[in-house]
Amino acid sequence: MQVLRSRLFEAKTQAEKEGVDLERKLQVGSGERTEKIRTYNFPQDRITDHRIGKSWHNSDAVMNGDLDKIVEELKKPSKT
Repeated sequence: MQVLRSRLFEAKTQAEKEGVDLERKLQVGSGERTEKIRTYNFPQDRITDHRIGKSWHNSDAVMNGDLDKIVEELKKPSKT
């Protein structure tokens, strides 16, 4: 009986761990480029928002808080 109880407890613990691992993986994602929302390319002075497929230049101004152009584009209704 003790061996059976031990095996059942181990199976239950393993199932719970797999559930937690799956939930964590769904929340974290893979980190691939297709999951990214925005890319900041400083050598080319370009910012690209992958959700709307739009790019802007002058990344220094954006990093200093000049987000008006980006916000206006994000406010526009999507074309999909």
